[in-house]
Amino acid sequence: MTELIIFDLDGTLLDTVADLANSTNFALCKCGFPAHEIATYRFFIGNGINKLFERVLPEGEKTEENILKVRSYFLDYYGKHNAEFTTPYDGILELLQRLQTAGLKMAVASNKYQQATEKLILNFFPEIKFIAVLGQRENIPTKPDPTIVEDILSIAGVERSNSLYIGDSGVDMQTAQNAGIEAIGVTWGFRLRTELEAFSPKYIVNNPYEIITLLSI
Repeated sequence: MTELIIFDLDGTLLDTVADLANSTNFALCKCGFPAHEIATYRFFIGNGINKLFERVLPEGEKTEENILKVRSYFLDYYGKHNAEFTTPYDGILELLQRLQTAGLKMAVASNKYQQATEKLILNFFPEIKFIAVLGQRENIPTKPDPTIVEDILSIAGVERSNSLYIGDSGVDMQTAQNAGIEAIGVTWGFRLRTELEAFSPKYIVNNPYEIITLLSI
């Protein structure tokens, strides 16, 4: 019986790609590097911001020094502009409300840095009572390492057999596998259906209403 639902954030609950792209492009330009088209960021996002910066930097410029330089400009800009174009996906708020009404525990497990993860959840879902909102934290490995899921399971006091992970990428599906819990892949996010299929999640859904049906809530 499902008692706990763990959600990825970017590409699953929120469409954050435009604000992430604009903020990263701002930082790149401040550092003298070329910007990228917004659409391409769908494939850059997903493994934390340092990996994002490594991916967008030109070949031969992917140094730790440049990553940290881009990061410094990004953090200040994104902190002020992270909700200009970001929106919940259609049906997400209703899904969360239905889960809450049904008494299921909910949590967020993101590779977005902790401060921004907390800020966006509070901004867009203030009425939803998540039992844990965890992002990328210092000295904690990022997904697909299962540590973040293990931490949530401990906080929730729920067995992994009664837990479900929902995400939009191969990283999410691999995280669920590594943590030993079942997964639902969603096709409305940043990655292609074929990427999800490669990890054989229990379900792949095309909209949040399918999850309501699957869970009979």
